Amino acid sequence: MKTKKKYNKQVLKSLENMAQTEHALLESMTNMMLLKELKKNNITFSKGDTFSFEDSIFDESEDKNIRKLAKLRRKMLKTMNDLVEKNDFSDKQIEFLA
Repeated sequence: MKTKKKYNKQVLKSLENMAQTEHALLESMTNMMLLKELKKNNITFSKGDTFSFEDSIFDESEDKNIRKLAKLRRKMLKTMNDLVEKNDFSDKQIEFLA
């Protein structure tokens, strides 16, 4: 029983690390687009402006690096979802994924 508890704790730790990495990937892809494509198309923002988009914006990017990162991120999200579905975690245990 103790081993299963430790195992589940390690799976949760892995999920937490993956969530942090996924967030960093999203931030990186967004910054890359802001630095290259939006600048190239002369799109500017003022202080306080907000920018919303759907994930598909990355798939349609001219930059192959952004498209590759987007593909990796989708795979990571699918893997995270599979791990959550295959294990019996409570909502409280995985609230960091929300």
